[in-house]
Amino acid sequence: MSELAQTRPGIDVPAPPVFESVDDERQHRKQRLAAAFRLFSQCGFDEGVAGHITARDPEKTDHFWVNPFGMHFSMIKASDLILVDHEGNIVEGNRPVNRAAFVIHSQVHAARPDVVAAAHAHSLYGKALSSLRMGLAPLTQDACAFYDDHAVFDDYTGVVAELEEGRKIGAALGQRKAIVLSNHGLLTVGRTVDSAAWWFITMERSSQAQLIAMAAGEPKPLDDVTAKLTYNQVGLEYAGWFQFQPMFDRIVAQHPELMD
Repeated sequence: MSELAQTRPGIDVPAPPVFESVDDERQHRKQRLAAAFRLFSQCGFDEGVAGHITARDPEKTDHFWVNPFGMHFSMIKASDLILVDHEGNIVEGNRPVNRAAFVIHSQVHAARPDVVAAAHAHSLYGKALSSLRMGLAPLTQDACAFYDDHAVFDDYTGVVAELEEGRKIGAALGQRKAIVLSNHGLLTVGRTVDSAAWWFITMERSSQAQLIAMAAGEPKPLDDVTAKLTYNQVGLEYAGWFQFQPMFDRIVAQHPELMD
């Protein structure tokens, strides 16, 4: 439960669902993944064919669901998603998979068995921040969600195409929720598709706020004690899951076909 929620007896506090079958859980993850792609498109994170979000299969845990290469985020439905194993083989689906998606995500999923989903896109402010090879400072309440919980990968060598590069990214991420890929962009992870997608959206917006503040003057970061306190209020897994729920409801109301 969020520390910020006000409750009383009889009030239902939202919580991640519990599933009666692996098939139900798989369909839930795929629908959340399709919704995340639609939201990323609305946010402008859909430049060309770049970007990918993955969700670990709940039964075949060394497989993940991912977007078809070259399909616009705004058109993706749950039934369009591709199932790929950690060797890069397409197990379900008849569309190609972005090799960078396989190389990065297979290694992140392999290194982090606790992670259900990982999100990466070439968002404008994430790219700008990454070109400075710096992380987020605790300048705002929202940025504190990443306080002492993200890394900077300072080793750009071109488009990620080799497994060793993916392994380096996974190692640099460690047990954190996010990483700035220098001269590239942002990557976030979560124990649900919901949290991974929300962390990416809010990390992009926090990058924007930091860059604006740096351009306007000399930003004043929060002290460590306050930043840590705020992290415990806005940066834990439940907070990430919960923040995604109204966005999910809105995108499904706008585009109910994504659930198919």
